[in-house]
Amino acid sequence: GGLDHVLASGEDVNILVIDTEVYSNTGGQSSKATPIGAIAQFAAGGKRITKKDLGLMQATYGYVYVAQIAMGADNNQCLKAIREAEEYPGPSLIIAYAPCINHGLKAKGGMGKSQAEEAKAVECGYWHLWRYDPRLAEQGKNPFQLDSKAPNWDNFQAFLDGEVRYLSLKKAKPEEAQELFDAAKNAAQHRYATYVRMSKIDYSVE
Repeated sequence: GGLDHVLASGEDVNILVIDTEVYSNTGGQSSKATPIGAIAQFAAGGKRITKKDLGLMQATYGYVYVAQIAMGADNNQCLKAIREAEEYPGPSLIIAYAPCINHGLKAKGGMGKSQAEEAKAVECGYWHLWRYDPRLAEQGKNPFQLDSKAPNWDNFQAFLDGEVRYLSLKKAKPEEAQELFDAAKNAAQHRYATYVRMSKIDYSVE
């Protein structure tokens, strides 16, 4: 709520959100940013509802610069978004995907492989890269720019299996876990389809 008030003020502020998908600073509790199927404190049996789309929510204002980034997936897109956000004469929000110790990375090297984990998240469609620049709409151009390539959805389950927050549920309750994992994939596909549609909207004025 506080974040929404600040961005809705229209003031020239730049905000960076490190999205770990849990309340990392207080022990890894579940939050509205926790995806379906992920285990966290207060969601020991896996989160049951869809993660909120903070970026899309703020983009609806029309005057807030918004970007979703993942440094390990695309350095150039990350830097471009940061530069645009700083240059934008109004409120800007950058949401950066960040693996957390509470995710339980299974890859050799653990948190030392955070950048590689970010790349996997984008490649399989778990996380998407995009930018929303209100200045483009003023020029008759689409302000929403989808920077992610088409995901390889076949790798989505392998990505989940590579993190303890998902794998532990799969080991404890395999059938129930698979239903939640399928729902998580469907949610990710729905988000991506929404982004694709938004990227194709014609803003030109005749």
